[in-house]
Amino acid sequence: MTVLVYAEHDNAALKDATLAAVTAASKLGEVHVLVAGSGCAGVAAAAAQVAGVAKVLLADDAAYAHQLAENAAPLIVGLMGGYDAFVAPATTTGKNLAPRVAALLDVMQVSDVLSIEGPKTFTRPIYAGNAIATVESGDAKLVLTVRGTAFAKAAASGGSAPVEPVSGAGDAGLSSFVGAEIARSERPELTSAKVVVSGGRALKDGATFHQLIEPLADKLGAAIGASRAAVDAGFVPNDYQVGQTGKIVAPELYIAIGISGAIQHLAGMKDSKTIVAINKDPDAPIFAVADLGLVGDLFQIVPELTGKL
Repeated sequence: MTVLVYAEHDNAALKDATLAAVTAASKLGEVHVLVAGSGCAGVAAAAAQVAGVAKVLLADDAAYAHQLAENAAPLIVGLMGGYDAFVAPATTTGKNLAPRVAALLDVMQVSDVLSIEGPKTFTRPIYAGNAIATVESGDAKLVLTVRGTAFAKAAASGGSAPVEPVSGAGDAGLSSFVGAEIARSERPELTSAKVVVSGGRALKDGATFHQLIEPLADKLGAAIGASRAAVDAGFVPNDYQVGQTGKIVAPELYIAIGISGAIQHLAGMKDSKTIVAINKDPDAPIFAVADLGLVGDLFQIVPELTGKL
């Protein structure tokens, strides 16, 4: 089986989500990576060095500069004649792109794959991660999105794959890139951070959230996350949200402060290596998944913890 992996990048650097997708794809067969972008030869060179990659396809065209799904999907479908499977990371980009590819190929999509059980058999979460379903595809070609936290990242060096230029139809004329408002932060990116400190609605307001969470995160060199309730209350922006409808994280250390542990939130962080929970309610669901739990007033505990670091 030959597998085509979609590379996520910003035209300058390869994103970590691609490395996890390569690991997943390698369990199916020979891995080829598609780098679609504009002025992205450096990304293709980096992809060629990833361990386990046999070939890199480079589609360098202005139409793919912002990786619009309407333009990228026909490119991928045009290449799929030589592939048995298409794999994309289960990120915003991958979730936007893969369904279009599946529809154009007229096949089912298997989403959020957690493990590869066989050539066409996979596990994926259902019911907000409360159950794991084993599914088998009967289609001739596979279209998968894989959860990055479920697979180890392939080594970024050690490979020496050839880079082959490819071309597609270019601009489909269905959408256009208008602009991007990107939040800049000196802290680690949430989905790739080794330590995450998250706050919930119990922090009362945005000012208190930043006053208590930021100093602790600074001391630990951590990324900052939040529950959906905290985001909906306007404490922090949407890109802080961890959960089923937010970001899926699996850091070495996850500290949940004032988070009750609703199913929606647990679905996004329960794969973390070590979970520490601080909550005044001893019966809070978060304690069921926590490795270390501290019952008490977070307004006293968090400043004390920060002071001792």
